[in-house]
Amino acid sequence: MVGTIEQVIQYLFKQDKSKKYEVKEHRQKRSKSQNAYMWEIISKIADIQRLSKEEVYLQMLKDYGQSEIISMLSTINPNGYLKYYEEIGKGQVNGKEFTHYKVYKGSSEYNSKEMSILIDGVIQEAKQLDIETLTPQQIAEMRII
Repeated sequence: MVGTIEQVIQYLFKQDKSKKYEVKEHRQKRSKSQNAYMWEIISKIADIQRLSKEEVYLQMLKDYGQSEIISMLSTINPNGYLKYYEEIGKGQVNGKEFTHYKVYKGSSEYNSKEMSILIDGVIQEAKQLDIETLTPQQIAEMRII
């Protein structure tokens, strides 16, 4: 359920009191127009740099995206568990070796604020390559769709 504080409280009072409920702040998800525009610009960057769209996308995630650091036993192959990541070190705990990874969240999981940050970075990169981008006004309008 999404609603104001009053709506959520009223809703909860009507629910089964023996169950547990989780309440969290609602965040607007990224828009499809934001995603389409990001990929349009990434494609143009890839063409100029003679790279694949996926290579440019990963670089944009690294430079402007959301990430976490995790550690896994070094005997585990991360390919089956992680999609966008890079190894950043190794360490030992109780005689077992662990590999540390920086893991990047894919943009499909971003909320609108995270997506805006990523798009701002992609646009910045595009401008450095003299790629024409939308006006600031057009970009602002796209963010509220």
